[in-house]
Amino acid sequence: MSTDRDGDGSGVARQRPMYTESQVIMTTVKVVIPFVLTYGLFITFHGTASPGGGFQGGALVASVVLMIAFAFGIESTREWLSNRLVVLLGTVGVSIFAGIALVPMALGESFLDYTAYYPVLGETLGLKRYEFVKYGMEAVEIGGIGFIVSGVLMGLFFALAGGFRPAALDESDEQPAKTPDATHTDATETADPARTDATEAGEHQ
Repeated sequence: MSTDRDGDGSGVARQRPMYTESQVIMTTVKVVIPFVLTYGLFITFHGTASPGGGFQGGALVASVVLMIAFAFGIESTREWLSNRLVVLLGTVGVSIFAGIALVPMALGESFLDYTAYYPVLGETLGLKRYEFVKYGMEAVEIGGIGFIVSGVLMGLFFALAGGFRPAALDESDEQPAKTPDATHTDATETADPARTDATEAGEHQ
């Protein structure tokens, strides 16, 4: 990210404007987004049977939001996609992954042992033992890892785009600046005792 310096001689690096409207970029993003989103969902849903998975698909889905932010502005995108929704996306993903992974341990099996569900739900769902492995992996990839990766990447992007304000600047803003009148008053009050003593000494003489 490039920075330039103010011309006031302070030597403080200032960040250039983060958003500049461009019809070329806006039009290109509108055309590209449907294909990127479709490809990301395809990779996510077919990750168990073909190259791909929740990591790659979640990253592509998050890149759609990043492209929208670069094309139409970060602040407007942040208003459209609230922080609460991004956090909810990651929280739901963690809950799904933890639920599917930890329940087999409660049933006396290993971590992420999908076949542990067969004795409990096999007859109810009408699924065979190997099918629990297939659908369990898909649930973890789609509902778990995919949600987590997309939510974390979007959250990190908005956090980095928001920037930070050094603590030293915040403390200097909180301290009120003294006015010339206040300074003059303080100096006068400080000098008054000495002047009084000199006056009294002259009277005694």
